[in-house]
Amino acid sequence: MNKPVNLESKFRLFSDYWAPRVIAQMNDTQFKIVKIKGEFIWHEHKESDETFFVIEGLMGIEFKDRVVELNAGEMIVVKRGEQHKPFAVQESKVMIIEPANIVNTGESRGHLTAENDVWI
Repeated sequence: MNKPVNLESKFRLFSDYWAPRVIAQMNDTQFKIVKIKGEFIWHEHKESDETFFVIEGLMGIEFKDRVVELNAGEMIVVKRGEQHKPFAVQESKVMIIEPANIVNTGESRGHLTAENDVWI
């Protein structure tokens, strides 16, 4: 794919929370967008780092020893194996950058486990 991707128009195509949608792939890395609100679950990705980039709103990530807050335009890389729990008080729009085939809840399967590799 070598066409521009308009994030605003892609975000308008869905309304559910915690269900990442793939918008691009570079080699084995996927760029996913997700709307978040409320609390996610504690989880980790044993095989890969994960990047959160806030497009709009404010989100936090709780770690075992700290809480990190991210404003629009800020990003953080969560290291592989690091337990974390994302959250947002109000709806926020986020880009997640991670290898293809990563399950959003890691090995902590449950009601927030989203279908993987859903393109929008």
